[in-house]
Amino acid sequence: MCQVNVLEAKTNFSRLLSMLENKEEDEIIICKNNNPVAKLCLVPKVDISSRIGIAKGKIFIPDLEEFNSVDSEITSDFLGI
Repeated sequence: MCQVNVLEAKTNFSRLLSMLENKEEDEIIICKNNNPVAKLCLVPKVDISSRIGIAKGKIFIPDLEEFNSVDSEITSDFLGI
């Protein structure tokens, strides 16, 4: 764990990020007037390729004719027809 003040964090932000990416530090505490105010840490990578298309085949999207027929059923339910 590393502690830096706000000015140092602003000046060396890229270096601090590199330290996290290279696993030189687990987390970096940013202090203001020697009081900790924020924690900078590495976010785990998420495999987004597994999220794309996850709902394929699970969602039914009606065509326009089916949509309009459903709409008339709902309308008749509300109007009591």
